[in-house]
Amino acid sequence: MTKAPTQAMRGMALALALALLPAPAVAHGDAAPQPIDTKGLPELGDDIRTANPYAGNALAIEIGANGYNQNCARCHGLDAKSGGMAPDLREVEAGEAGDGWFITRVLHGAKKDDRYRMPPFEGILSQEAIWAIRTYVESQPKS
Repeated sequence: MTKAPTQAMRGMALALALALLPAPAVAHGDAAPQPIDTKGLPELGDDIRTANPYAGNALAIEIGANGYNQNCARCHGLDAKSGGMAPDLREVEAGEAGDGWFITRVLHGAKKDDRYRMPPFEGILSQEAIWAIRTYVESQPKS
């Protein structure tokens, strides 16, 4: 006589089936990027800056905190403290070298093996929003 599958067995079968599905093209998940209101910050124009024009700006930190929590925290951790899923952005080099890396990475995303590990935000987040996020991240303690 055959026994009916238990709830636990059905759950394990479902978990196995889900594990065998192909991974999504973007590791960012299904979260839609959220707009960031940068009202009050100086407009930066179309030319991409390579150095953070808002470094130390209190309003940029406030705006950046909101933008970070809506768009970055899911992967990079609450309060910019990574849980290991994605790089800890507080560890990005300070100054123009780190700023250049940051703006490039956010605009163009990060790919590995032809799959985005971080989606490109070019055309989604304004330069003002990206620099506000950078300013917020730089304001967070590294420990």
